[in-house]
Amino acid sequence: MRDPIRRRRGFMLVLSSPSGAGKTTLSRRVLDQNSDFVMSVSATTRAPRQGEVHGKDYYFVSPDEFEAMVQRGAFFEHATVFSNRYGSPHDPVMKALDAGKSVLFDIDWQGTQAISQRARDDLVTVFILPPSMDALAKRLQSRAQDSAEVVAARMAKAEGEISHWSEYDYVLVNDDVEACAQSLQHIIEAERLKRERQVWLLDFVRSLTGQKG
Repeated sequence: MRDPIRRRRGFMLVLSSPSGAGKTTLSRRVLDQNSDFVMSVSATTRAPRQGEVHGKDYYFVSPDEFEAMVQRGAFFEHATVFSNRYGSPHDPVMKALDAGKSVLFDIDWQGTQAISQRARDDLVTVFILPPSMDALAKRLQSRAQDSAEVVAARMAKAEGEISHWSEYDYVLVNDDVEACAQSLQHIIEAERLKRERQVWLLDFVRSLTGQKG
């Protein structure tokens, strides 16, 4: 009996955390260690930061363009964060899943809820907690990307974001980035093995038992 082509359906992996908890670093680890993962490229109304590339980091659009995309149903989910709008295009995500690719999302709890309402079976959610609020504040300050006012605003928002931790499938405390990245990789490997994602199994079992389609 010939070994069947082991086709697998991808899944959407959401990483959420308060700003500064290490989500970006962990996202890079996922992409570096897993060739079947692609990053969801969001559209946003915020201005690009230094070094960011349109179409790679974000699709930078005007508020009017963003609203037009909302009206025609182009987004999988969309939300407003710090007065800027963000949205994940729907069609590229679904095409990637069907092709066996998994899609990584770096979004907040609002976006996670929106996706969950539309495609819960394809969704795996992970919330990243900081080891302490003091550690979170120090990380935000050490990045030197934002003003003191923005850091204060992010810290004020962090408690509200953390309050949604129990809505996620998995919760990791990022007190050691290497250990946290390893735990995240274990989650990915386990989710790949779920029966419903191994779409090749049905034909394989039929061949074992002599059944026909």
